[in-house]
Amino acid sequence: MKDTNPRFNQLLDWLQQPERRLAINTESLQTASSDASFRSYYRAMTQGNEAHSVIIMDAPPQRENNAAFIDNQQRLSKVGLKVPQILDADLEMGFLLLSDLGQQNLYHALMDGLDPVATQGMYRIVLDELVRMQQADTQGLPNYTAERMLEELQLFYTYFVDAHCKITLSAEEKQKLDICFAALVQDNASFPQVYVHRDFHSPNLMMPTDQTLQPGLIDFQDAVRGPITYDIASLVMDARYSWDEEQQIDWAVRYWEKARAAQLPVLDNFGDFHRAYEWMSIQRNLRILGVFCRLSQRDQKHHYLDHLPRVLKYLRQVIQRYEFFNPLRALLDRIENKQTVLGLTF
Repeated sequence: MKDTNPRFNQLLDWLQQPERRLAINTESLQTASSDASFRSYYRAMTQGNEAHSVIIMDAPPQRENNAAFIDNQQRLSKVGLKVPQILDADLEMGFLLLSDLGQQNLYHALMDGLDPVATQGMYRIVLDELVRMQQADTQGLPNYTAERMLEELQLFYTYFVDAHCKITLSAEEKQKLDICFAALVQDNASFPQVYVHRDFHSPNLMMPTDQTLQPGLIDFQDAVRGPITYDIASLVMDARYSWDEEQQIDWAVRYWEKARAAQLPVLDNFGDFHRAYEWMSIQRNLRILGVFCRLSQRDQKHHYLDHLPRVLKYLRQVIQRYEFFNPLRALLDRIENKQTVLGLTF
């Protein structure tokens, strides 16, 4: 693999330095994946009699917090999560050599037609992993506060409403939405705090590669100490894959039962918990609308816009049940050229 990018050539030089713990066949280097960050990933084979594949992560230190990646890898390893092993690292350069958890994530498996029985079996295992993850140490992690949530919702205004939809809000509309959002984040932040991955959904869950059937977990560097409702909302209202409400509730109930058995601090009544994680999903999906539009506008990653209809559908599913969110529904109606009459959308 050849590249004229100076950063890539630095990576090649780093891999070929004699102090590397593993000898890498740089001729086998191939692009593995990219994500919504400034990181890039490559797959390569080691040299020697027992050659195997490894992942090279290029995470420019001025853009990415590589110390946080290593810190969270250690936290998750301690509770038994299957995460990439760190085989070598240079934080100053921003290069990390990682074990390879496989080439297929859960999202790819679903898109390739994973059969219903296997899907149900896989998600039940994933729910076990979520409960395991939520027992990880949170000391020293950033706190996912109401203030931070409110700040993130500005992405919805700036990149989705203003820049993408070309909508100018009146002072009255903005005031009503601000009141909604302030109450929303206060409610979300009120729930017990655990380890929160922040993107616990199908693209970040790697399909099992051995008989343990344990999925791998990636993209955990942005973890926080936050509400226990967050990651179940991420999973059942997956921004990349559509699940109907019946399936969402089925998995949410199973998670709730597993969490209670593990003595995690979920609400005692499932109806109350269901309301709580639904409200958390509003926060998450509003933020995602802003993030996906920013990725298109700032980074020219326009394929993220393909997921906007799904995220909007998840939002509508929830807010139609709560009169409190009528100002948000009215805005979505305006954006989608729908008519709101007596609180109903046509």
